[in-house]
Amino acid sequence: MRGKFFAAITLAATLLLTGCGGGQSTDKPADKPAAETTIKIGATPAPHAEILEQIKPDLKSQGINLEIIEFNDYVQPNVALNDKELDANFFQHEPYLNDFIKEHKDMKLKNAGGIHVEPMGIYSHKIKDLKELPDGAGVSIPNDPTNGGRALLLLQKAGLLKLKDGTGADATVQDITENPKNLVIQEVEAAQLPRTLDDVDISIINTNFALNAQLNPVKDALFIEDKDSPYVNIITVRDGDENRDDIKKLLATLKSDKVKKFIEEKYQGAIVPAF
Repeated sequence: MRGKFFAAITLAATLLLTGCGGGQSTDKPADKPAAETTIKIGATPAPHAEILEQIKPDLKSQGINLEIIEFNDYVQPNVALNDKELDANFFQHEPYLNDFIKEHKDMKLKNAGGIHVEPMGIYSHKIKDLKELPDGAGVSIPNDPTNGGRALLLLQKAGLLKLKDGTGADATVQDITENPKNLVIQEVEAAQLPRTLDDVDISIINTNFALNAQLNPVKDALFIEDKDSPYVNIITVRDGDENRDDIKKLLATLKSDKVKKFIEEKYQGAIVPAF
């Protein structure tokens, strides 16, 4: 009996020590959650921010928190990106970016990948057909060089004027060689163009700003760029950041079937996927 009594005491002591940490646990320590990365991206509200909202959950599942900062102009998103206030921006096409870099040679920004095309359109509150356009009609176009030239090319394609042979996206009003309707062209900040519709006969407006003004490019535009427009809207980053793992994941998620379906169903041809 005495031997059994001491054996019981020894077993109890051993169990007590193990319970207090005196022995090694066979349980594996819980894995620590991976640190979440945050990407700050500047975007104009429609359609860019709307498209980005669609991928927030998908990036979240990959450990990336997407923070969208909205802008309503075409200058500050690039300035903020250069100043490292943003990791990327999504609002412009490459011709605009290239022109911006020419004017700001100290800014090292780069196209990380194309997402969609926003066909530029001609809109009016005064006429329902370009055939109704009166002589001396007022026309508002974007005042930034790239989109201004793009607007003039669209007016030429619509048969309203003619530019010098060989003129491209860098066209200016000085390149107009024929203006049979004596159009009076006013250059206005792109974001303000929808507000000019009550003052001019027609306005050439970028799709994102048309959408902000509740204009449907497919239904409301009197004339619109072809869907094969070369002006693909891109994700822009600082030079070298295109190789970052989180930026690669951002691009891959944006170029998903889910996003393609969203663009096609949401915008009904007003926005065209470029992937």
